[in-house]
Amino acid sequence: MKPFIKKQRYTKHYPHYVLSRLNQLFALSLGIVLLCSPVYAQIKNFGSQVRQERANRDVGGLNSSGFKKVVDSPKEILPQLARADVVYLGETHDNPKDHQTQLEIIQELRRNSKIAIAMEMFQRPYQGVLDSYLAGQLSEQELLEQSEYKQRWGFPWEYYAPILRFAQEKQLPVLALNTPTEVTRQVTREGLASLTPKQRSFIPPFSEIRTDNTEYRQMMLRIFKQHQHGSHGSADFERFFLAQVLWDETMAEKIAQFLQANPDYQVVVLVGQGHIVYGYGIPSRVARRMQDKHLVQRSVLLSPPEDVADTTKPIADFVF
Repeated sequence: MKPFIKKQRYTKHYPHYVLSRLNQLFALSLGIVLLCSPVYAQIKNFGSQVRQERANRDVGGLNSSGFKKVVDSPKEILPQLARADVVYLGETHDNPKDHQTQLEIIQELRRNSKIAIAMEMFQRPYQGVLDSYLAGQLSEQELLEQSEYKQRWGFPWEYYAPILRFAQEKQLPVLALNTPTEVTRQVTREGLASLTPKQRSFIPPFSEIRTDNTEYRQMMLRIFKQHQHGSHGSADFERFFLAQVLWDETMAEKIAQFLQANPDYQVVVLVGQGHIVYGYGIPSRVARRMQDKHLVQRSVLLSPPEDVADTTKPIADFVF
């Protein structure tokens, strides 16, 4: 069945062009990383008992660079990742090494846990297309065409293809996380209230789209001012910030829904660094939905960040 989405011609018109460019900026300028190796400790139990065990093990203090831990060897952190309910692998989208590392981590975590892969690279209306590919009902080319991958994501397919092939081979669930492009653009143009009932079905309820994180707002405002085109006012920033939060909330909702329905699974999230730094984007919103004090989330930045705005709290748990 064909999703509701209509193809739209892309034009360099503010705010759509700026929004797209700033999203690319997150991918290219907020990067962080890690390489991996075998996990030797086996996970034997799932569900709430495992969550309690995970919660009892922390990763240590914050260093002067704004990270909990900078690692040289994957052996240092893979056992700790294995004890998390959610692992965020924050990528720089155009860095091939990041994607190789993601695959290695997924392969190792899968040895001892039931895992699902959650991907920013696919938009929510195309979950059925992903499921059909994983079930062997679609070829890889058909997956690309029917998910409109090139139009909606556009980074080289070979960056992600090995991950999808592994998921198909091992029958791992893959979650299409992202907000449809048309919805994001509509919100930037006219706000949430302008969305149709069909468009609303692909995002959380309006009451769950929270823009009240002051630190996140300030970080986004700083980036916005550095990279805006021409002179644009506060209304333009508010629309941009709302769109960014909408991405975060939409992806967080899908992750939380899966965890609630599948408490024995670990979710490995492939996403741009801007959505996880300081926990502002997706992680805090997953935690809010889960309302589970034993939920353990770990964030890994797969390339070193260019700038750390706040060293009083960690930008991520680990940086390679």
